[in-house]
Amino acid sequence: MSILCNEDTRLMVQGITGRNGRFHTKQCLEYGTRIVAGVSPGKGGAQVEGVPVFNTVHQAVQAADANASLIFVPAPGGADAIMEAADEGVELVVCITEGIPASDMVKVKRFMEDRASRLIGPNCPGVITPAAKCKIGIMPGFIHRPGSVGVISRSGTLTYETVDQLSRLGIGQSTCIGIGGDPVVGTGFVDLLELFENDPQTQGVALIGEIGGNAEEEAAQFIKENMSKPVVAFVAGKKAPPGKRMGHAGAIISGGKGTAAEKLDAMREAGAIALDDPSAIGEAMKKSLADS
Repeated sequence: MSILCNEDTRLMVQGITGRNGRFHTKQCLEYGTRIVAGVSPGKGGAQVEGVPVFNTVHQAVQAADANASLIFVPAPGGADAIMEAADEGVELVVCITEGIPASDMVKVKRFMEDRASRLIGPNCPGVITPAAKCKIGIMPGFIHRPGSVGVISRSGTLTYETVDQLSRLGIGQSTCIGIGGDPVVGTGFVDLLELFENDPQTQGVALIGEIGGNAEEEAAQFIKENMSKPVVAFVAGKKAPPGKRMGHAGAIISGGKGTAAEKLDAMREAGAIALDDPSAIGEAMKKSLADS
């Protein structure tokens, strides 16, 4: 078992003929992902790495039965690309594109409310399920190992650091998800924690948060009320000054709220193992799995 993607995932790549689309299509294929179609308006009939290219998402879904999408469309068209995939009923939409305006993403969120599609991102590294050799995004596949720990993170770099620590300790991963660090994202911590809680393969969860917003506090409440599996948490930005954006667009302490200390306290009160040092995540998870 896993969450979000597996052997049955049939992926299309929107923006496949661009530089990033071409490069990461090749990387995903080499990892083992089943890419059945690409989408690039005006380029229909072409091929990229042997993948047929269509002019529209509708054509790709109809011809190749794509049920997931990976988006590399530039920021001005990013929101439209997400909505085009959702309008066709694509089950999983992973948007790597950074720089999509928050106002555009508000429209996307509203558009997707009554649709079956799930959005990961934007401005995220994507999703990977090692056991299924399914990579939808830009993660370095070679550091991942099949196993029983789920990883959820707002930070791409800290996702890789966490996975590498786990793998070096012989702890594999069920599914790893970078949810993105923008102010408005598709799927948050709570939804993914629930999926991991209900996944028989997942025995523990590593959660990586950041300053800004209240997503970590909401996650802490869910952990307290619903999680039976151990959660190891870290929140980046402990020394960030108030009012100054740090890295991601959503990583900003506003009105004295959203600090790393507050988020870590909430995690501890919820029963999670909250760490001040990201280099301790792997060892903390190893101990938690042994004790559970």
